Amino acid sequence: MRSFWNALPVEGRWLLSTVAIQTLGRGLTLPFTIIYLHEVRGFDLGFAGALMSLIAITGLVVTGPGGTLIDRIGAKRVLIVGLLAMIAGCVLLAFATHPAVATIAVMLIGVNFGVSWPGFNALIAAVVDGEVRQQYFGVNFALVNLGIGVGGVIGGFFVNVDDPGTFTAIFLVDALSCLIPLGLLLGPLRNVRTHSEESDGEAKSGGYREILRRPAVLWLTLLTFISVFIGYGQMEAGFPAFARQVSGVSTQVVGFAFAVNTAVIVLLQFAVLKLINGRRRTRVMQVMALIWAASWIILGATGFLPGTLAAAIGVIAYMGVFAFGETMLQPTVPAIYNDLASDRTRGRYNAINAAAFQGGAITGPLVAGVMLGEGLGGWFIGVMVAGALIVCLLALALERVVPQAANGVTVDA
Repeated sequence: MRSFWNALPVEGRWLLSTVAIQTLGRGLTLPFTIIYLHEVRGFDLGFAGALMSLIAITGLVVTGPGGTLIDRIGAKRVLIVGLLAMIAGCVLLAFATHPAVATIAVMLIGVNFGVSWPGFNALIAAVVDGEVRQQYFGVNFALVNLGIGVGGVIGGFFVNVDDPGTFTAIFLVDALSCLIPLGLLLGPLRNVRTHSEESDGEAKSGGYREILRRPAVLWLTLLTFISVFIGYGQMEAGFPAFARQVSGVSTQVVGFAFAVNTAVIVLLQFAVLKLINGRRRTRVMQVMALIWAASWIILGATGFLPGTLAAAIGVIAYMGVFAFGETMLQPTVPAIYNDLASDRTRGRYNAINAAAFQGGAITGPLVAGVMLGEGLGGWFIGVMVAGALIVCLLALALERVVPQAANGVTVDA
């Protein structure tokens, strides 16, 4: 950690030192937004769920134009607009008693989600490079989880559905937390340049169609989509639904499993970064996929002993094993995208990454809802394991076409 910190430029230290604090606000609201909309504001559960989906859908819609703007005018300006939208959305949602107000609020939040991923990744890539960049993405991921995890714990003790003021407070804190990255962009990071100074004609080249024609980008995008589909896309839908309906565990066990997930990521990320340093990123992805396959098999086995202590232990073990695999995803995929990109296309490459992530996050819950709603728990686990094996094959295909430098292999001059 000391050598990594010393290798960072000042701008990188500013970015990394505030990550856990600025994501604390998001952790306060993330687990409780749908509860707030349904139980506090009285919106129909179906409508509340649609509002949650609208955040992801809005983010997916603005990701493409956002990536282009990042390359044209720079990540800082786009991020500032996104953060202002997030602040406005959180404040509106804190006092939203009418469905129309809540709809506008979640769309504003979705705008920020759509531009923040490619924007901050482009900003990070402009500040750090080489092996330090891969390490940065991993450490950043651990700190994000730490902030969200601590925020979720605090929020769980603080909010009360019988006191709407507690929910108003956490959404206002979420809005205030956005002032931290906003202050960084307007202060210490104001001189960081994330877009090329090439002519307008050169800046307009490298459109999405041209980028996606690159075999490495195509395979990497498919791999990202499938990984999120069987991974993050199931964290808020497939996993808790299976744990409750098939494994028969309590909500307390589900909540503790999420806490274990955060703890494993925070505790193991640094060790994993040391292990994967200098190794082919595609091979790391294959290991990740096999670990995820094992985790889903563990969760599936809990369905044979529903409602028992063994099932509870299995559910928690699933989250721990799955989290171990997560520590291998974030240091590798964003690093490959940014090593494939040039300064004038970095925003669009990261937008493609974000779009693949959001696509998996949208389709994952839909498939889980249909399959588990029809009582197809065993088939659901089978689809998840098959998805993990597909990720292994995609990583093998990617290794054949991706440049060695982008794959984390040091190439002598």
